[in-house]
Amino acid sequence: MATSAPKAVPKAVPKAVPKAGAEAAAEEEVVPVKKSRKKLVIMLAAVLLLAGGGGGAAWYFLGHKASAAGEKHAKVEAPKPPVFVMMEPFTVNLQTEGSEQFLQTAFTLQVANNEEVELLKVYMPQVRSRLLLLLSAKHASEINTPEGKKKLGTEIAASINQPFSAGGKKQEVSDVFFTSFVIQ
Repeated sequence: MATSAPKAVPKAVPKAVPKAGAEAAAEEEVVPVKKSRKKLVIMLAAVLLLAGGGGGAAWYFLGHKASAAGEKHAKVEAPKPPVFVMMEPFTVNLQTEGSEQFLQTAFTLQVANNEEVELLKVYMPQVRSRLLLLLSAKHASEINTPEGKKKLGTEIAASINQPFSAGGKKQEVSDVFFTSFVIQ
């Protein structure tokens, strides 16, 4: 037969006996009452959330409108495509350095606009004359290196940019691109 374990009988907890007036008041003051920190944490979180939301809203409404207004006023025009003028090839005698040497070169000029293209076409005999004089004054050793070619390109642009007539305006050649460059 199975025997069952005796059931535990709960013991009676003695009730606290109330103490007389002054002793009871003194004991209640000694026991500190714990305040709930949960309420403090919730309040701090609410304040931070409101401050963050207010700052974000101010940034969105004030900053976003300012940048949108700036974008409307600062419309950037698309860059204009470059305008080029292809020059016919040049063949010139270079300054002698012991033996006869020739330069055969072709290049393209980059100009500011189509008006410059038309102006260069009108004055093409003067342009070619200036360039023939410039190129024939060079030694092969001056223009044989990459640095020499860059310097020559700068000199070509400066030569063409000079006014074609007294009191005329300067041309706007911004760059020179060599498409062929042979020294013999």
